[in-house]
Amino acid sequence: VQLQASGGGLVQAGGSLRLSCVSSGSTIINVAKGWFRQAPGKEREFVVAIAGNGKTTYYADSVKGRFTISRDNARDTVDLQMNNLEPEDTAVYYCAARNSPELRWIEVQYDHWGRGTQVTVSS
Repeated sequence: VQLQASGGGLVQAGGSLRLSCVSSGSTIINVAKGWFRQAPGKEREFVVAIAGNGKTTYYADSVKGRFTISRDNARDTVDLQMNNLEPEDTAVYYCAARNSPELRWIEVQYDHWGRGTQVTVSS
């Protein structure tokens, strides 16, 4: 299974970006997926997760109210709409998938990882 994240870029504070994560190779539909991020000099941290059926989501407090995760199981994609971006959101964003439909927010509980896409927010 390969996960490919895209949509990163450079944006000014207050702006928006939309990240997408596409699965390829072996199909892993209806499994929980999440987004994590790693800022320079920091450990990778949880951002948001969505259950396999798309009905349950869980956000880190730092992004709650600004970021929205969604999924299209027919296309096996997960999107992350990021609004009102802040310089503190600057990081490499990774999409990840579990081998289970139940969402989790712990990094080690994810089985598949994409390479990441850079998001840079200027002040």
